[in-house]
Amino acid sequence: MTTESPESHEYPVTARTTFKRLAYRGTYDRAVVHAILDEGLVCHVAFDVDGRPALIPTAYARQGERLLLHGSPGNRMLRALAAGTEACVCVTLLDGIVLARSAFHHSVNYRCVVIYGRAVEVTDPAEKREALRAVVEHVAPGRFEDVRAPTDDEVTMTKVIALPIVEASAKVRTGPPLDDEPDYALSMWAGILPVRSTFAAPEPCPRLDPRTPVPGHVSGYRRPGA
Repeated sequence: MTTESPESHEYPVTARTTFKRLAYRGTYDRAVVHAILDEGLVCHVAFDVDGRPALIPTAYARQGERLLLHGSPGNRMLRALAAGTEACVCVTLLDGIVLARSAFHHSVNYRCVVIYGRAVEVTDPAEKREALRAVVEHVAPGRFEDVRAPTDDEVTMTKVIALPIVEASAKVRTGPPLDDEPDYALSMWAGILPVRSTFAAPEPCPRLDPRTPVPGHVSGYRRPGA
């Protein structure tokens, strides 16, 4: 594995992150990786369980150069990662459906990040609190200051894992369909169906006092970079 300064604009290229197909779509740029992670809401974590592959979707947060995961102390994935099992984490954003003139060249426009590494458990209570704040703020920016903070017991009952973002890369597809040259003369429609993440009007809890105003971070909710 190669190494680079933490101040480098790019992540190091490793055997696992080397692009082998359509390499021109790949990048190791930290700003691109961070932007995709910050816009996403769910990551998929692949790991080994007794010699068999497992894949779990979960919420997360980026805190500097590490990815934070949390859940119950009995969570199989978190226990495996805390024990030193290697993980492969992926975050994907779908931007469009690419409709080509041939079935062969149909595709999607997307942005994705893949991270490899070994996580460590966060055990310091103060650090765990900050991690839980980061996860809440990632999912709903501005929310943490508007709700009851976790109690000491709730912090104790939550397992927090931090995966260093060291071995990471991003891959991005943009633009129209790429048909074979003779197919551009065909008369069928071709193009892109853009995909946008939108959020409908907030639906209040049935037990909410109807006089309670909707906070701005809820009524004006949007994802970073969306």
